[in-house]
Amino acid sequence: MDPDATVSRRRSLLLPLLLLVPLLCPGLALGTLVSGSSPHRVLYDFLSEQQLLEVEDLSLTLLQGGRLGPQSLPPDLPDLYPECQELLLDFANSSAELTGCLVRGARPVRLCQTCYPLFQQVATKMDNISRVVVNTSENHSCARSLLMADRIQIVVILSEFFNSTWQKANCANCLTNKSEELSNSTLYFLNQFNKTLTCFEHNLQVESMQSLLQLRNYSEVCKNCQNAYKTLSSLYSEMQKMNEHENKAESGTHLCIDVEDAMNITRKLWSRTFNCSVPCSDTVPVIAVSVFILFLPVVFYLSSFLHSEQKKRKLILPKRLKSSTSFANIQENAN
Repeated sequence: MDPDATVSRRRSLLLPLLLLVPLLCPGLALGTLVSGSSPHRVLYDFLSEQQLLEVEDLSLTLLQGGRLGPQSLPPDLPDLYPECQELLLDFANSSAELTGCLVRGARPVRLCQTCYPLFQQVATKMDNISRVVVNTSENHSCARSLLMADRIQIVVILSEFFNSTWQKANCANCLTNKSEELSNSTLYFLNQFNKTLTCFEHNLQVESMQSLLQLRNYSEVCKNCQNAYKTLSSLYSEMQKMNEHENKAESGTHLCIDVEDAMNITRKLWSRTFNCSVPCSDTVPVIAVSVFILFLPVVFYLSSFLHSEQKKRKLILPKRLKSSTSFANIQENAN
């Protein structure tokens, strides 16, 4: 072996050697280096050749990433079957993708329309874990190892979280019966919602170009986007009525969160930001009918008073009074 290489190798191990000296020789921990002496001289003074070789071997092991203690796990620790390990990895990857989709679609809410394929994928992975049985002598079930092996049950907690979030968002209301794709009504509503926002944006750009120094009153937005807003609002009302009709037994049912959030955003822009209002086209007929109903009692009593016959009361006299009255009249005539 080259002497220069040996010296270079020993110098590279100087720091680990100095760190390990107090461990091997505790007495050195209380002493200090003599002024002018080299670290190599101190090591050769206090360590024998055999101890120095042991320190070098231990330092090499630490520098190469080795660990003190056993190099492998005990054979009696429980391990997953390859099939179960693959199912766990698939569920982990699908859960990570779904979690990222839910967070990215939090504001504005786009959970149901963007994450439903990933939710179906996670549900499928969870179903595979529950059903797969490893072909061994004991017919081992992966559900027993992955879902019921410990107290925390991480896989079960994640699955319940996804299901609870999906139910609270009522995403099934936006999808078809088999939850394979968005329903036609949802697609039509989202398309109309995008058209309304496009109308808002276009007219805002026109107004900003026309009046840069004037106070913006959004009059062009209110005038040009009124039809788009009314169409979207009417479509939302129809979807609400249809949902209430289909879910009569369940009280407090909602549309899916994507549709509700889109309508809330549009209404806030229309009423608060733009300060627009939708005039009612049936105002005149409603006022006329209301006035007619209010005057009905007055017309009734007035007509009854004018057209009723005022009958005079007639005094009906008894027979005795009638005979005496006739006799008195005869006497008056005779006189």
